[in-house]
Amino acid sequence: METQTRTALVAGASGLVGGFLLDALLEDQRYREVHSLGRRPLPRQHPKLVQHTVDFARLGDEALPPAQDAFCTLGTTIKKAGSQEAFRAVDHDAVLAFASAAKKAGVRRLLVVTALGSNARSRVFYNRVKGETEEALKAMGFESLVILQPSLLLGERAESRLGEHAAIIASRVLAPLLRPLASRPIEARTVARAMVSLAHTAPGGVRLAPSGELQELGR
Repeated sequence: METQTRTALVAGASGLVGGFLLDALLEDQRYREVHSLGRRPLPRQHPKLVQHTVDFARLGDEALPPAQDAFCTLGTTIKKAGSQEAFRAVDHDAVLAFASAAKKAGVRRLLVVTALGSNARSRVFYNRVKGETEEALKAMGFESLVILQPSLLLGERAESRLGEHAAIIASRVLAPLLRPLASRPIEARTVARAMVSLAHTAPGGVRLAPSGELQELGR
């Protein structure tokens, strides 16, 4: 069994899925170091945690520490970002900048959270940007690329989103009725657990992991 032989890079640890992911990686004995990249430091300390304050728009100018695995949970909403352009800067540009820098650092396995319904040819802007991001990542040539596509994420966010909060409450109430469907809502903690599981089991090449599969992997 591998014991503390891997180094991980993480982008988006301040977010809903990213927070649970960071916890899981720090607890995983197969990782000796976890490097978190963010716009501001996280209010936590751990012997294995190394924090880097970065500007994702200029990430290409920085050399990341050598690592085997990279995890990306970067994401926002158009409402929070303020415009479609600002949304794309995070969910497309920042994701690709992190992936490119990770590849230069020797990363062989990249795991990225996008969304169920991602499609580069979608008429829906959100889905189209997610799909275009996936297509660009596939072209980068990682030894192993895992794309997680969760449905509506459940969990407590640091910021308040009233419309989304109402949708989450409704989804929890309706979840038993949606259980047979791959589009049922999913806990952020479940996605994070699935992400770590896939890092240890995913074969080479590109693997898409839709929400229904994540439900099973992250139990």
